[in-house]
Amino acid sequence: MKKLSILSMGVMLLLSVCFVSCNKTGKSSMKNSVDSLSYAYGVGMGFSMNQNLKEFPADLNIDLFLKVFEKALKGDTANLAIKPNEAYMVFQRCLAVAQADAAKKNKEKGTEFLKKNGKKAGVVTTASGLQYEILKQGNGPKPSDTSIVRVNYNGTLIDGTVFDSSIQRGTPAQFPLNQVIKGWSEGIKLMSVGSKYKFWIPADLAYGEQGGGKIKPGSMLIFEVDLLGIGGSNAPAPAAAAPVK
Repeated sequence: MKKLSILSMGVMLLLSVCFVSCNKTGKSSMKNSVDSLSYAYGVGMGFSMNQNLKEFPADLNIDLFLKVFEKALKGDTANLAIKPNEAYMVFQRCLAVAQADAAKKNKEKGTEFLKKNGKKAGVVTTASGLQYEILKQGNGPKPSDTSIVRVNYNGTLIDGTVFDSSIQRGTPAQFPLNQVIKGWSEGIKLMSVGSKYKFWIPADLAYGEQGGGKIKPGSMLIFEVDLLGIGGSNAPAPAAAAPVK
């Protein structure tokens, strides 16, 4: 009985410490654990949604989104111009329009960028529109259409945003050249093992008007690629270069 009593006291003490810790927020607006829980949940949901919106494939009016979100969250359907049973259909229709508009704008930006970039010393433009620059020339063999290659790469958007990088992960990528976007397949076949190239890939040779993740529709992509070797086991293409399904 004495042991059980001590154990019970220990559990109660632990719970009381957790409760006190929950209420110790340092904010006068949070008077109890419900306030603290609500605040913490709001922070978590807000930051999670922030990350999701960064990868949303079209522009949004965030102020309007938040205003409507609050009404919907509170069940205030009477003051919603679009009713819940209509929302999905309208969302799908308008998303397609927004994606097309975003793709057009991003393609125009990419085209203008490539025009200027193609005039720089050392930059070569192929018949497909792919641009590349040799940063280091290796003397090894070149891969073929069906080769499995091992590479290190860094992928960025025009604004410098890194959307994928085997270098940051610390692990080279290995994949068949016939399972990647057209820009990679064409560009890496130009390389000899031991080379490092920089590629500027037009949207039509990348993800096109669909985009994916941080890559907005119609985006031109920039890669720096080290070709480390040819051959090895068949592995899936990295997300940054896998073709759109």
